[in-house]
Amino acid sequence: KRFFDKAMGANGDPDKVAMDKSGANKAAIDAINAGRDVPILVRQVKYLNNIVEQDHRASKRVTRPMLNFKSFRSAGSVLAGIELMHMIRKGQFAIDGADAMSFADQFSVLAGIVRPV
Repeated sequence: KRFFDKAMGANGDPDKVAMDKSGANKAAIDAINAGRDVPILVRQVKYLNNIVEQDHRASKRVTRPMLNFKSFRSAGSVLAGIELMHMIRKGQFAIDGADAMSFADQFSVLAGIVRPV
């Protein structure tokens, strides 16, 4: 319950939560829903959770050859760039004029870097 309280405090209240068949997580969400007017929808389908977990596979594939990061800051920077690129590829980021831009150009615009011509 403390995990969900902390996560919701930092990110806001979710409409839906996908989780595995963990009884502890379900009990925590049920306790949170008891005090709410609009309950959080709990989806306990293992395939839905696997889709979320499979999304991280590409990040693992890219970072594995690096072996380790020397600092938490460098890990955060590299992972943020990897996730941003995957969001662009999946069409989860919309930029004006993105149709005429390559993935690399979209990344540069979002990252605030001007690419040399």
